[in-house]
Amino acid sequence: MCLIPAIWRFTFALWLAGAALSAAAGESGGPVADNSRPAIALIIDDMGYQHREGLRAIDLPGPVACAFLPYGPFTDTLARQAHSNRKEVMLHLPMQAVDPAQGPYPEGMLTLDMTRQQFLSEFSRAIAAVPYVAGLNNHMGSLLTRHPGSMAWLMQAIGGYGGLFFVDSRTTRASVAQQLAKENGIPSMARKVFLDNTAETAAVRAQFRKLLADARREGTALGIGHPHPATLQVLAEELARLDEQGIQLLPVASLINMQAERRLTWQASLSR
Repeated sequence: MCLIPAIWRFTFALWLAGAALSAAAGESGGPVADNSRPAIALIIDDMGYQHREGLRAIDLPGPVACAFLPYGPFTDTLARQAHSNRKEVMLHLPMQAVDPAQGPYPEGMLTLDMTRQQFLSEFSRAIAAVPYVAGLNNHMGSLLTRHPGSMAWLMQAIGGYGGLFFVDSRTTRASVAQQLAKENGIPSMARKVFLDNTAETAAVRAQFRKLLADARREGTALGIGHPHPATLQVLAEELARLDEQGIQLLPVASLINMQAERRLTWQASLSR
């Protein structure tokens, strides 16, 4: 008697997860996900301030997402180019860090001392500055992402736009951003690996291989890098070898959807 309700709950939840991300995944024009193979997604952060490196990031093979700071001098131009190249365009949303020494802070940072009206106004201004936004992630944010009230405001604002996903960059282990995303019905996942905390070729390659190992072990894994020469060089080389290693590169929206499907399948199996 318990089996039929469990199946219906699973089917309905699976449909909701797919519907929430269909628009974003479609914009990317990426490959169809193969649930039998481990998968990764990649985001290049801090886009919009470097023109040449930005173009190199946009030219990387496959559906590598490009996350733009809202008011960079090249944000608008490069975001449109990324969209034309069938890359996911993301807003790299500045958020307050614990340590002020992490500055200089970019324009448009969300801070803990903002009123709700100030917070939502700044968010609206930032998202309007980046054309073709499919989702967003946090820039810095080691202070703001640990505060449930601010993250609730953010997720409610994201939900008002419809179809956007959120990636928690996990700049602090104390982050509650992804939990608040789940509570507000926002498709989301968390960063697994930073590729270039050390922006040297050998270090980036080692982190990329860690990302692949995480994907093989857990089924999915998301990595974040930056438009550093070493990062762009390693990705240009390594992404060409993914197929022979049995790993698929997916748009972020598709990876979120795959992770949600696997979680729902596991939950449904427990209810039988």
